[in-house]
Amino acid sequence: QVQLVESGGGLVQAGGSLRLSCAASGRTFRPYAMAWFRQAPGKERDFVAVISWSGGYTSYTDSVKGRFTISRDKAKNTVYLQMNSLKPEDTAVYYCAAGANMWRTPASYDSWGQGTQVTVSS
Repeated sequence: QVQLVESGGGLVQAGGSLRLSCAASGRTFRPYAMAWFRQAPGKERDFVAVISWSGGYTSYTDSVKGRFTISRDKAKNTVYLQMNSLKPEDTAVYYCAAGANMWRTPASYDSWGQGTQVTVSS
């Protein structure tokens, strides 16, 4: 199993930017996709973005397209989520996840980080 640790969350004003990082350790020699999910209070955990093992394929939920960019540095076993033009509705706990497939459902991922809070003020 892969162990994941997120960092980079915080408080930012609307229109601002943040970059989240997720460092992986453990069984990182196995090919795995990496994804970001987010969960607002009282809501389900929702898919945000996913990147393939090679980094050559990415996919985003519609609400973040053009604003967020997912990337990965395989040499560092780290995945990033660059978030620009942040909106108050982006406020949530952000989780990174690792799994064999690139589905958009949380159940498809077997390794999760502890989460990092992102708060966007209006």
